[in-house]
Amino acid sequence: MDIFISVFSFAIISFTAIPFIKHDYWTFRVFDYPRLQKLVLSAAALILVILYFQKTSLLYWLLLSTLVINSCYLLFQIYPFTIFAKKQVLTAVDDKPTQSIRIMIANVYEDNTNTAGCLNEIYRANPDVVLLLETNKRWEAQTNRLEADYHHHVKVPLENTYGMLLYSKLPLNNVSIKYMVEKDIPSIHCQLTLRNGQAVQLYAIHPTPPVPNENPRSTERDKELLLIADLAKACKTPVIVIGDLNDVAWSYTTELFLKMSGLLDPRRGRGFFNTFHAHYPFMRFPLDHAFISTDFKLKEMKRLPNFDSDHFPIFLSLQYEANASRQQQSLSPETEDVKEAEEKKTKR
Repeated sequence: MDIFISVFSFAIISFTAIPFIKHDYWTFRVFDYPRLQKLVLSAAALILVILYFQKTSLLYWLLLSTLVINSCYLLFQIYPFTIFAKKQVLTAVDDKPTQSIRIMIANVYEDNTNTAGCLNEIYRANPDVVLLLETNKRWEAQTNRLEADYHHHVKVPLENTYGMLLYSKLPLNNVSIKYMVEKDIPSIHCQLTLRNGQAVQLYAIHPTPPVPNENPRSTERDKELLLIADLAKACKTPVIVIGDLNDVAWSYTTELFLKMSGLLDPRRGRGFFNTFHAHYPFMRFPLDHAFISTDFKLKEMKRLPNFDSDHFPIFLSLQYEANASRQQQSLSPETEDVKEAEEKKTKR
């Protein structure tokens, strides 16, 4: 029993330590994802050590102390995404419909045939803007009835699981489809207009994840995120970045993105809102995101019911408030952050 507990404990500690190695290869980056799961397993290992390990050995005290440190570290890391932490995005108090925007993000899973379920969730949520990811020609054909309500749209159907369909009730201007890092991975850049006439810059992205069957490195994903961060930082209008980022909300890359872009994460202080994997409750991570500039406040955020995809859709309602920038503060990059970001953007 002692051997099993020792191996189990050291494995959990190793899983926590591996992300400190800032290597782009997937075997290092994939351990960024299961932070909550590692906390649960670390707590389980700690209980096993206390209850069943021989308390007379030096190894007992070594395991006990390292597991306590490990659990405290993981708890510290996930704390900003719990309801007990300070909200990074304030809640809107006064309802101002003409300054509001309702957004739904859904990775539909390209092989999923339940387009009717997807449409039902869209009609039920009634967003102003819908971003559908992993959409091909079949998904485009079977969702084009949305055009009756969503008169503005940008469609990039692809058969490589990186297609995008953007539907909007709000006017879209300066629309461009860019392939910023990889020649077959698009992003949509456009300016939408709120009902009060306020212009908002929107970036819809879906970079590749660091997994063996997709991309063995996180290099391209990190580079695209940081290039978008530069665009967001330089933008003179309010900014919203939405999409499946294939990265968790608490990774060092996502935090670097927030520092370099000056954007806010509405998850912080509200919960995980895990969107993937919809079919495996213990292996769920927050991969689908909306990051916003400091002149927005949050009216509502929720995870929507699944419609046979491997992702849950995510919904949020935002409200533009000109004075919000004086009430909310983004993360600030340090010299080392700027250096790391520049290195990632030039890496090949």
